[in-house]
Amino acid sequence: MRLSPRALLSRLPFRARLAAAFCGLFLLAGIALLAFVVLLARYGTDQQVEGMAVSYGDVSSGDAPYGEAPSGAATPFEPAHPTRPDRAPTALSDVAMIQKVDQTVQAVQDTALRQMVLWSAVGLLITALLAGLLGWWLAGRALRPVASMTEAARRISEQNMHQRLALTGPDDELHRLADTFDTMLDRLEKSFESQRRFVANASHELKTPLAVQRTSLQVGLADPLPDGLADVREDLLTANREAEQLINALLLLARSDRGLEATESVDLAATARLVTAELAPQAAENGVHVDLDADTPLAVPGDPVLLRHLLTNLIRNAIQYNHPGGHVRGRLDARTVTVTNTGPHVPAERIPELFEPFRRLDGDRTAATGHGLGLSIAASIAEAHHATLTARPGAEGGLALTLRFP
Repeated sequence: MRLSPRALLSRLPFRARLAAAFCGLFLLAGIALLAFVVLLARYGTDQQVEGMAVSYGDVSSGDAPYGEAPSGAATPFEPAHPTRPDRAPTALSDVAMIQKVDQTVQAVQDTALRQMVLWSAVGLLITALLAGLLGWWLAGRALRPVASMTEAARRISEQNMHQRLALTGPDDELHRLADTFDTMLDRLEKSFESQRRFVANASHELKTPLAVQRTSLQVGLADPLPDGLADVREDLLTANREAEQLINALLLLARSDRGLEATESVDLAATARLVTAELAPQAAENGVHVDLDADTPLAVPGDPVLLRHLLTNLIRNAIQYNHPGGHVRGRLDARTVTVTNTGPHVPAERIPELFEPFRRLDGDRTAATGHGLGLSIAASIAEAHHATLTARPGAEGGLALTLRFP
């Protein structure tokens, strides 16, 4: 596939394009100036040659001033004695001499013009190259504030939102851009602080009443109970546990969306084995066989608590949305975690819906318990660790989830 010059030029860095623009403009201006000088020089030379007064005469006629014909002498185009036949050879020789002079002048003029064009073109190319190098240097100087702003923006993250570009210099376009960026960072910092306060307050204000409610149910409705109240107590405790699980899931989702505050090396293989052992009772209750291939250690930098929740959500989702007698296969290899399961067929066009909060498919998937936050939390945790979580329909039904770390 051939690229057009415009497309090829658009792929160059801005600094290179700016330097090429300097060089091209200088080259075009130089070519125009050179053509103008050559045309004027040639025209002026022709005028000077045509205006030259050339005279010829006998040597014996005496000395005459240069450029003037002596009295009685023949001009180049008018013989002095046209009635005398002995003057004809002299007139012919004068015409031949004039032609030789014209040819000599023309040859000298063409040679001088060619030399002038040649060396002017060489000088123009060298000067254009120097102009390009100078344009490269000037572009670097002009873009130096932009480079410093880029480096500062890369260093700023959620953990150091207090940093600012604080660009110094004249009040120009770059300075106003930096001030606008700093103002945006101020708003983002206030937003992050508000979110942190909300999560901290919600963690206390929502979980504490539920814990008190659960304790009251367990103490106030302790055995022995009249007939019928035991079932009511279990229903209330189940609703209480589901509310706690929902609140914990929402808080976990909010925490993963904020990003990572600190990281450490986490062995995903060991974490996966621990999670599989914890979910073994649920798998046995659902009649699902879990097979995990995690013999090779896989260490990644991240938050151990969030990564544990990530693997828990993936494996629990594979167990929960399955059928009796089904299986779940997990494999860790080359910084990749793959979890596949059997179960109801999932249309490929509806897979993106599974990663949205509170979104579940119809049919058997909504028949199971859950709040529809498992995969959305898993995707949020993966994004916080710069990993990608993708899903595709399984060959035997269900889903094939793939988690790739950078």
